[in-house]
Amino acid sequence: MKLDEAIKTALEFEGKVHKTYLDAMQAAESDVAKRAFRTLCDEEKGHIEYLRERLDEWKQTGKITVVELATVIPSRETIEAGVQRLKEKVAGQPGPGHDVELESLRRALEVEVETANFYKEMVRTLDADGQRLFRRFVEIEEGHQAIVQAEIDCLTGSGFWFDSFEVHLESG
Repeated sequence: MKLDEAIKTALEFEGKVHKTYLDAMQAAESDVAKRAFRTLCDEEKGHIEYLRERLDEWKQTGKITVVELATVIPSRETIEAGVQRLKEKVAGQPGPGHDVELESLRRALEVEVETANFYKEMVRTLDADGQRLFRRFVEIEEGHQAIVQAEIDCLTGSGFWFDSFEVHLESG
């Protein structure tokens, strides 16, 4: 795949993820969920703008400048530490809209995984400019996945946090 085709495809993926978060934000009943979905929605909107700028640059010059792509989402390690601190307070305490929010989170996780997989493939197959462009997207989308999975685990009380089993069998 050529770089301009990859950017156009990335725009389609980002548009899909953005719409998923926009729909989730509009359907959410709790203010906390609305704020979380709004943050992720805004982040995806920034990705769309960034990719459009890169595509315009490519069309004008045949080159791209890989500008650092910022994120408001903390690192996976920071997320993990925060979830551990809040785990006892929120686990097993679903609030209003639990089912709606859980379904939205499951859909979000699905599109985040799909999008990250596309970016990983682009890093694997494109030339150096494409690799630099999409490598940061892989990191960010994996951070989004970590947040969404943590929220799912929190709402379902599954005993899993960031793919680690956290239930202590000896506690009863």
